[in-house]
Amino acid sequence: MEERHRAPADPIERRRLSDEIRMRFEKMIVAGEYAPGDSLPSERDLMERFGVGRPAIREALFALQKMGLVTLTSGARARVTAPSADRIILELSGAAKYFLSIESGERAFQDARLFFEVGLARHAALHASEEEIANVERALAANAKAMNNVEEFQRTDVAFHLQLALISKNPIFKAIHDAIEAWLVQQRKFSLLVPGVLAVAHEFHQKIYEAIRAHDPEAAEKAMRDHLLSVSDFYWRSKKGDDLPR
Repeated sequence: MEERHRAPADPIERRRLSDEIRMRFEKMIVAGEYAPGDSLPSERDLMERFGVGRPAIREALFALQKMGLVTLTSGARARVTAPSADRIILELSGAAKYFLSIESGERAFQDARLFFEVGLARHAALHASEEEIANVERALAANAKAMNNVEEFQRTDVAFHLQLALISKNPIFKAIHDAIEAWLVQQRKFSLLVPGVLAVAHEFHQKIYEAIRAHDPEAAEKAMRDHLLSVSDFYWRSKKGDDLPR
């Protein structure tokens, strides 16, 4: 009798006990069985419920905390929380640090920032209110006053770009902006040490502001693209020891 060929069975996935517990609670939280503000059962109750030891329970709770789904306080039960945009983006930090350790990763993040901030500039030019334009103008003025102080210029530089993210009124965009600034902080510090770069950066900020004030999305997009390409060029040339204009 000819043997029939059988399709291979799906592989059995082996999970740690803590992973299984974490996944069950994650499903219950997402399904609304536990709402933000609710307390989870005590560690002892969880141990009895799942028939596992304290280490597995604690590992599961720590994993849920890292995901932003619970908060842990010494001496109190774990409490369910709603994950924030900042927490979601923070989960990418480990991968970001790895990418930034290699040149191709650095360039990938610079490209991502370019794509993201060009979009923010265009959106700001199209949708910024008079109050929001005034906020950008104040950030620009603070940036101008910091021309003789690299550290203060760096702070006001970040603040200027932040105003564009805030115009979007999207917490994810604000979180992405904050994360990119944190991930590329060394690149920013390196670039700003190049002689003459502060004046160049501020000039681009001025062009970006003027385009937003004029509600000219094409000009805002171009000014931001030229600005970030200039920053990247300064960074790579200075890092590689190329001569730069003084």
